[in-house]
Amino acid sequence: MKAVLTGDIVNSTQLGAAREKKLLRLIAQVLSPYKYEFYRGDSFQAYVTAADKGLRLALQCRMAAISLADELAPPLFDVRVSIGIGPVPLPVRTLSTAKGEAFVLSGRAFDNLEQQGERLAIITGNPLANEGLQVIADYINAILNNMTVKQAAVIFELLNGHTQQTVAEKMKRSKSTIHQHVTAGRWPEIEKLLQQYEHIIHQIM
Repeated sequence: MKAVLTGDIVNSTQLGAAREKKLLRLIAQVLSPYKYEFYRGDSFQAYVTAADKGLRLALQCRMAAISLADELAPPLFDVRVSIGIGPVPLPVRTLSTAKGEAFVLSGRAFDNLEQQGERLAIITGNPLANEGLQVIADYINAILNNMTVKQAAVIFELLNGHTQQTVAEKMKRSKSTIHQHVTAGRWPEIEKLLQQYEHIIHQIM
């Protein structure tokens, strides 16, 4: 089982050159362990050989985008992303010509996201698994709909494996301030959802 992420940047035309460059760099860093391609500047696709990492990568991309909005305004930016999980015939030389169930599912789910106005979808070829994955995606969408810029910036670092102490030092904020963002950003719930996603993926692999 492999994962394919198909995504685009929401409100990319309002980013401005500097923020767009920074966001593209952050997304590239997130996806760098895997094969990925950018299209038209604001769209991308990634082939993730470790399917259980797919949701974490998608969340890293979304947190990076949300964290770049102006602090005093509602978060303007986000990443719309679909995760398709399934077999992929090898070798995968270029993503634009790659075939396989994961690519087909990801593209189809992404089209549905655009039509429905949602920001995250997870789909496999297993109908029972899809029921649980849909609940996870809906839950995450609800959490991120209320995510602030500062919360997203902190949770982005936690998703990268940093501790709250390290994040406090990096952002030059007190540990109590970072903890407040962690709690308000509902990081414990996000961690649990990541674990549930990984459990489902391991069950169907």
